[in-house]
Amino acid sequence: MEIRFFKYQGTGNDFVMIDNRSQQFPVEDRERIAALCHRRFGIGADGLILIQTHPVYAFEMIYFNADGKRGSFCGNGGRCAVAFAAQLGMIHRNADFWAADGLHRARIDEQEQVWLQMTDVAHMSTWQEGYFLDTGSPHVVLFVPSVANFPVYEQGKKIRYSADFAPGGTNVNFVEILADQLLHVRTYERGVEDETYSCGTGATAAAIAYHAAQQHLANGQQTVRVCTKGGNLQVSFRCDSGHFSDVWLAGPAQYVFSGIIQF
Repeated sequence: MEIRFFKYQGTGNDFVMIDNRSQQFPVEDRERIAALCHRRFGIGADGLILIQTHPVYAFEMIYFNADGKRGSFCGNGGRCAVAFAAQLGMIHRNADFWAADGLHRARIDEQEQVWLQMTDVAHMSTWQEGYFLDTGSPHVVLFVPSVANFPVYEQGKKIRYSADFAPGGTNVNFVEILADQLLHVRTYERGVEDETYSCGTGATAAAIAYHAAQQHLANGQQTVRVCTKGGNLQVSFRCDSGHFSDVWLAGPAQYVFSGIIQF
């Protein structure tokens, strides 16, 4: 059996994309999925995404981490899924689709930037000197003075496996405030078990935690720019007394190449 795959990346966060409307892909074969994501012996990716039909919405996105396990929501993966669905002709410029954390709205603007509506954030807790929140996936956000020189892998792994977040673990973001509403973010991702070039849910978590930490910032509509290793993202949201709604993640999502998988 042969299945065509497509490789996409969103600010360096890369994914194997598969059109699974025919339901042929072996979704329970965790070892095969991990092998496809392997950077030495496979295609190489931070995760694998299946696009499937949905009875109500434009499509369903099913996300697997690079270790082969089904993952929670992936923001950059969601943006790539929208671009891929457009390539397949399933959508044009706008879409509502279903993912692990529920319904998402998305649009592709005239500059080919993909805008993705993220989940609302109503609860956020402090953790040590930072914050813990869920933006579709769980995230710790810690502010550091010089993130470019920070040991992201070592410290991120330690926190990811901390007993405080057992048994599922957490993603970990280290954030430097470069200027007002401008952040530099580096992320250790669970499932990948390493630093990634970018993380959409992590960028969103960092932007919201930044707003919570800056007590002088007012309620209302806000926009935060985020720099990552793989490029720039924008996070916008509305804040009303600690409740964050109308949360949107925006940035590029680009096709890289395609090929055939032999089963």
